[in-house]
Amino acid sequence: MGGPDRKDELVATEERRRDPWFVDFYRSAVGKKWVMALSGIVLLGYLVAHMIGNLKVFLPAVDGVPELDLYAQALRSLLFPIAPHGVVLWILRVGLIIAFLLHVHAAYSLTIMNRRARPVDYAGPRQYLAANYASRTMRWSGVIVILFVIFHLADLTWGIQPAAPDSWEHGQVYANFIATFSRPWVTAFYVLAQLALAPHIFHGAWSMFQSMGVNHPRFNRWRRYFAVALTAVIVVPNVIMPLSVLLGFVGA
Repeated sequence: MGGPDRKDELVATEERRRDPWFVDFYRSAVGKKWVMALSGIVLLGYLVAHMIGNLKVFLPAVDGVPELDLYAQALRSLLFPIAPHGVVLWILRVGLIIAFLLHVHAAYSLTIMNRRARPVDYAGPRQYLAANYASRTMRWSGVIVILFVIFHLADLTWGIQPAAPDSWEHGQVYANFIATFSRPWVTAFYVLAQLALAPHIFHGAWSMFQSMGVNHPRFNRWRRYFAVALTAVIVVPNVIMPLSVLLGFVGA
């Protein structure tokens, strides 16, 4: 016949069935790893695109307008007049923010799940054999990413931390870029941040394939090559650009 307990179980089961499939999927460790991988691909793609755009700081001005400013104007005018001015850029920004928040939440949730599954650390060096330096430092490099993004936006996008005293001006991307990296302490911070983020980028590029089930000894060597190459493609130019400004090779 079934008593109250049986009815409660049926009700609980029915409530779980009402959740969309992607919600149930995300509750699992596999789902969170997939979300981390896919959001990581979006974020890595943005980093590559952002770096390529910033390389325009090395190009000569066109009719007196810096290439970097023309690039920024083009981003604000994406699909205009089909779409209102600036709308497409804001859609991309919102998508990037969502990917960032999902990435952070999935990483945090997986950390909690792993702690609950193994509340006591291994007594010996075994835990270090299971992961390399990059994977062991993901938590701290992730914090560095968040702090770096906040400073970067405040410094060059919002003008909360002016690029230089009384010199920040909205829309003047090139001038703000030169002004901010003319300060040694800012350039040093950016360079050190990029070097600290390199292990995070490497491990993210390496592990996203494994998170999506692509894990075979035959491909692991190429996964490592890809992770090293992608890290270099992102980090090396992002180190060279601020140093070039500080040393007077750009904007002098």
